[in-house]
Amino acid sequence: MNSRERYFATTHYLPRDRLFHWEMGPYDETVKRWKREGLPEDSDWYLYGGYDRIEWVGVNCGLCPGFEVEVLYEDDTYEVYRDGDGVIKRRLKDVPPPAMPQYLEYPLRGRENWHEFRRRLNPHSPARFPRHWESLKKQYANRDFPLGIFVGSLYGWLRNWMGVEGISLALYDDSSFVQMAAEEMADCILQVLDKALEGMDYDFAVMWEDMAYKTGPLISPEHYRRFFVPQYRRITERLHQAGIDTIMLDSDGNVWDLIPIWLELGICFIYPMEVAAGMDVLVLRKRFGKSLIMGGGMDKRILARDRASIRQMVEEKIALMQEGGYVPGCDHAIPPDVPWANYVYYRECLLKVSL
Repeated sequence: MNSRERYFATTHYLPRDRLFHWEMGPYDETVKRWKREGLPEDSDWYLYGGYDRIEWVGVNCGLCPGFEVEVLYEDDTYEVYRDGDGVIKRRLKDVPPPAMPQYLEYPLRGRENWHEFRRRLNPHSPARFPRHWESLKKQYANRDFPLGIFVGSLYGWLRNWMGVEGISLALYDDSSFVQMAAEEMADCILQVLDKALEGMDYDFAVMWEDMAYKTGPLISPEHYRRFFVPQYRRITERLHQAGIDTIMLDSDGNVWDLIPIWLELGICFIYPMEVAAGMDVLVLRKRFGKSLIMGGGMDKRILARDRASIRQMVEEKIALMQEGGYVPGCDHAIPPDVPWANYVYYRECLLKVSL
């Protein structure tokens, strides 16, 4: 089987020659540690994982242009900067990611500056598509790997642009604005999709939300259904019309209460299933059955421990891997407390799983 066939078989519970291997990968600081501990300087961690090739096209459904990334102030201790979403943040200069910065100011204040902000949501901006798009389409037509399209975010992007407090208050203080913004964001995404779907045969679509924390969603299911589900339905129906039946969604945190809504919309592949937030893939399979496809679910904290713990974690999920509808991987980006030897052993354990 090639990677494309293997991905399809995995996501449709069909017989496969082996597992489909893919995960989010390590942080930059993790790779630096691994190089100190044995990863050759002239090599790549990716080569040790046995990963399948999987790609999504570089089509931009979001801000275009994004905000200019720039340092606004710095001293010996701190750096204040603006990121590509326009958020002003402050970080400790000697503490690299994945450490969180302090969020100081958000670019979207609500209705008062939406007209100005929405200029970055012009679906016809030329830079939304890669150079040589027509040539790329011809190359992709002969691929042997799964190809997807990133179809953006609704709640997650508004949360990025307004902050958790800003979007949460707006749901009550100016609900008509939230409805308008979600609709206009969906309009932009759908018009970009009109061009992106033409003459292309995709294996999946992927969304990003990051709309939950350790114990539950950042928005109630009731509000989610009211403000965002109608717009998601427009997007998922368009994808289904194009023959895309595997729609992936990336959200950290505890998303138990949102999964039934996503499944209703046809969003069927959820990852990375953070164990510390209660997202146990074995329990999830019992609850949702084969309607839910999952990725991730391997506890990053256990990867930092010892071989026996890693082996036990992998072995307890073998039956799930063999059943299908599951792509095992770390339950987020691999953090820098995971030693290189542990990563190599973890990947060896997965590569030995027999179907």
